[in-house]
Amino acid sequence: MLQPISTSTCLMKAQGGAQGQHGGGGQGHGGRPSWFLPRRAQATECGKIGGRCLLPLRPPTRRAKAAFAPLLAALLGLSLAACVPAHRRASWSFFPLQRNQPHDGLAVVSQPDGYGLHIWLETDTSASGVCRPRWVVDAARLFNGNGTAPFSSGLATRAEWFEAVARQDVRDALRRELEALCRERAPRSSWSWIEPPRTLEAVKTERFPLLEEKQLLADPEKVRQQEDAMGGAAPEGPPP
Repeated sequence: MLQPISTSTCLMKAQGGAQGQHGGGGQGHGGRPSWFLPRRAQATECGKIGGRCLLPLRPPTRRAKAAFAPLLAALLGLSLAACVPAHRRASWSFFPLQRNQPHDGLAVVSQPDGYGLHIWLETDTSASGVCRPRWVVDAARLFNGNGTAPFSSGLATRAEWFEAVARQDVRDALRRELEALCRERAPRSSWSWIEPPRTLEAVKTERFPLLEEKQLLADPEKVRQQEDAMGGAAPEGPPP
């Protein structure tokens, strides 16, 4: 009956067989070289139960640990997310939400319980023959975004707006709605896409020329001076 031997003895026997193979003198059972023996016979020669020579497991290397860490973190994150109820997670769904005419608003459910943003969509036709987006970074607060009657009121933070437009699917939806809005407002103009600003530094202050035309009311003090110059100074005291 074979007696179990230590792992070091098992390794020595295996090394001895390999040296005998290269040197031409390694012998196994019946005068045959050890490499010629069947696999089961070689394993049994090591003296382990079950016909296998069990070797100690090597500890994981640093590279293996580093590769396993991201996988473990991802699995942990998925398990934690699965524990959060659906109504407590942001669905990040989006859909057109009209303000005054079709395609002039986009609702984005960016928070739990149906809260989010109502992004107001405007067009810029200041360039002749071109219609492009005019970005309004101050979005309205969306309510009941997961319900049947969503609505908006007040203002959301700009940080939420930047978070929303950082998503590719939201930008794709904005592009579709704005292109359709340009076809409605300026059908003869060509469509030109401009990426939305993603940081506060990239926000440009829009100037509205219609509010700066000379036809608007002038400064009341200047109007009074012009009237005095044309009609002369009014007499002091009560009229005769």
